[in-house]
Amino acid sequence: MIDSSLSFGDVSALNKAAGEPLRLEILRVLAQDSYGVLELCEIFQHKQSGMSHHLKVLAEAGLVAKRREGNSIFYSRALPHVVDEFGALYQQLCATVDSIAISKLVAKRLQRTQEERAGQSQQFFVEQADKFKAQQDLIAEYPAYGEVVAELLNKTVLLERNVAVEVGPGAGECLPVLAQQFDRVIALDNAPTMLEKAKQYCAERKLGNIDFIKGDTKCLLEKKSTVDCVLLNMVLHHTPSPADIFLDVSVCLKNKGALLITDLCRHDQDWAKTACGDLWLGFDAEELEHWAALAGLRKGHSNYLALRNGFQIQLQQFFKVE
Repeated sequence: MIDSSLSFGDVSALNKAAGEPLRLEILRVLAQDSYGVLELCEIFQHKQSGMSHHLKVLAEAGLVAKRREGNSIFYSRALPHVVDEFGALYQQLCATVDSIAISKLVAKRLQRTQEERAGQSQQFFVEQADKFKAQQDLIAEYPAYGEVVAELLNKTVLLERNVAVEVGPGAGECLPVLAQQFDRVIALDNAPTMLEKAKQYCAERKLGNIDFIKGDTKCLLEKKSTVDCVLLNMVLHHTPSPADIFLDVSVCLKNKGALLITDLCRHDQDWAKTACGDLWLGFDAEELEHWAALAGLRKGHSNYLALRNGFQIQLQQFFKVE
């Protein structure tokens, strides 16, 4: 069937955007993560004016999308449904670009960018551990969504309930729920001060089946862990690369294992970055689904909770199906 909504101008704009090697490199880098203009300038060692021009061309062709994060603009590859009118042409371009390996030099700069983001987040929790819970509660107290998380976890169909992981357990409020439903629980946090708080919380409740590990999801890969369920409660918006979390978790999950995510829907409350150390101002459900699909995870149940302060929480369930 011929798509009458597609014009020669649309095709010309796409081909123009794809006619510059640097723009194709940018499109390759944006396949799984979002970057700001200054970050892309550093990654490609390019002047800001030139980088802004290339991003504008890509955006006008419908190949990249931009989102405001406080005072910064971040760019990512456009989600497939945004550019459906390009059909096979767009998909083939992306597939071809993704088949080309990122150069070692660019990969090194990408890693440095992620490390800087992670360092920024980790430093916040080191300095604000004593205040973090009170600040986080300004957005969403655990009781506001804890019962719904427990209910979703209880109804999640798993082949086994041997090992569960909570990434970034915070004060540890959800760990007793996991400890009751799984033989063994791993509490994973890259901030020692926060991990100690969770450990104390569980010690007071005499929970003996929880291991506390300092690290992030890369730690699970290094240990070659295989788990039945991974839980992230209000954590993803603190991570330097949400897409990488999905990829790491997918590797560690057993067949038909589950990933449960509780996080904020997209919002524009920039004060959360300063008060709570947020790197991202929430997410659209389509973003989470896109990252999950890239990691080989199938969408499950969704739930949404509106809070009195205007924020909205989303609960998303994903399964690994080999």
